[in-house]
Amino acid sequence: MQNLSEHNILIFLVQLFVLLGLARGLGELFRKWKQPPLTAEILVGILLGPTILGRFLPGWHQAIFPADPVQQNMLETVAWIGVLFLLLETGLEIDLSSAWRQKKDALAIALSDIVIPMAIAFIPCYFLPEHYLTNPDQRLIFSIFMATVMTISALPIAARALHDLKLSKTDLGFLIISALSINDLIGWLLFTIVLGYFTQTGLSPMAIFAIAGATVGFAAICLTGGRILTHAALAKIKEKKLPQPGISLTFICLLGLLCGAITQKIGIHALFGFFIAGMMAGGSRALSENVRQIISQMVYAIFVPLFFVNIGLKVDFLRSFDVFLILLMSVVGILGRYLGAWIGVCFTRLPTSNRQAISIAHTPGGAMEIVIGMLALEYNLITELVFVAIVFSAIVSSVTLGPWLSYSIRKRREISILEYFSHRAILSHLKSRDKEHAIGELCALSAGIDGSLEAEEVYDHVLQRENTMGTAMEEGIAIPHARLASLKSPIVVFGRSLGGIEWNSPDDKPARLIFLILTPASDDDVQVQILGLIARVISNPQVRQDIMQCDNADEIWAILHTALTPQVIIRK
Repeated sequence: MQNLSEHNILIFLVQLFVLLGLARGLGELFRKWKQPPLTAEILVGILLGPTILGRFLPGWHQAIFPADPVQQNMLETVAWIGVLFLLLETGLEIDLSSAWRQKKDALAIALSDIVIPMAIAFIPCYFLPEHYLTNPDQRLIFSIFMATVMTISALPIAARALHDLKLSKTDLGFLIISALSINDLIGWLLFTIVLGYFTQTGLSPMAIFAIAGATVGFAAICLTGGRILTHAALAKIKEKKLPQPGISLTFICLLGLLCGAITQKIGIHALFGFFIAGMMAGGSRALSENVRQIISQMVYAIFVPLFFVNIGLKVDFLRSFDVFLILLMSVVGILGRYLGAWIGVCFTRLPTSNRQAISIAHTPGGAMEIVIGMLALEYNLITELVFVAIVFSAIVSSVTLGPWLSYSIRKRREISILEYFSHRAILSHLKSRDKEHAIGELCALSAGIDGSLEAEEVYDHVLQRENTMGTAMEEGIAIPHARLASLKSPIVVFGRSLGGIEWNSPDDKPARLIFLILTPASDDDVQVQILGLIARVISNPQVRQDIMQCDNADEIWAILHTALTPQVIIRK
């Protein structure tokens, strides 16, 4: 065994400094341009790896990234820790309990978005020339793998796009996340089975059955009894008021390590174990939004950039750049996922105006596509040419998502939000000190505005929606909402809490500015537009400050009227 030298440690620290500094710096610049940091992180790797620095300044490249196996293994280990925790954090984003409440629509979209993209991708991949394959005799398993790669959508990237467009708290956003959650689970099950078959066995049908059974069995145990035990542990941590977020973070990391070790032992990769561990913890209501945000920030601030930068250090992208393959994978991947979701929506009762937005949200392959490709490259399931095509197709689909989704939301008929909001719908001083009673006050106000509404019925609907998925946003804003069958026209009411109300917000700040949005059950589209518009307007720090300094409802109305007057809802 070779011990680490002082020089090894020095070079390792220099590598981390250079890679993390450039990746985070360029990533923040890309974020300002409304592009995923993933693109910047891979670009840094390409610039510092054999593609650019190694080709044009080989001496510098060798000095910073020497071809010493010990040195390379140090950076490789950190990179793999990054991808393990990326899968853990992705699992945390998935709440199967909430997805189950949308089971009919979400399942229809998710299943369609699995079957159709796989069918579309399988055929061209099966007939690729032999030089794209590591082993022409394994053409069938290669084609199944490629079809799986081009099926899994990027939940984190879609969630970020919805957040940027102020749609993450809407019913539309909730449905998209629910469908993507099911898509992720099924996609990772399929990939794990394919990878396990490729790495562990030959062509034995019994071996295939054993791998599939182990994968499905492990997932079933974890997502039933495992979720109950995980919730009980997190609830006990909260009850005992143990230091947060440290104890919860440690517990979730230990859970990931345990599940990862188990899946690695039974022949399905540790990545799946971390993913399932995240799902076990993600469904617990005892895990606050603030703790989730801290875990997410830790993963994306340190671990994830180092993994994606490391990809560029390992592969010569110029040598393996194949225009035909990149275009094929980009077009087939995006088109397949779009059509899959589009057809899935046709099997639901959702308004046609939301069909395009849902379909577009399913198009990015993003980080998950690259992670699967990297794993397949490590196991020699694909060639470097195919891996580079996977990376570029993932980048293309991720970069196009934001502008494309924004365009689909904007291209609707214009109506004014002030049709549904008036000075009578404002409570300048909420008396309640907790979320439930504050919602009750706002529901009573809405019933007073529309005499056909019963306050208790409205309250039950709003609270049920709130418990399904919280509506707190950052900076003291909450936007509870519900759709009511008895309502003919939307209603917007507003309440201000000077003392603040605990609302389980991502930044742990109490809610002070609370909008209640009620819309007809038959018109999901208008809810999306109202909620998104209010979120954008109230996100302005000056507007929030002015509202908090008002003395009465008339002054609050004057500020909100001014802020909302130039704004419109864009509705098809």
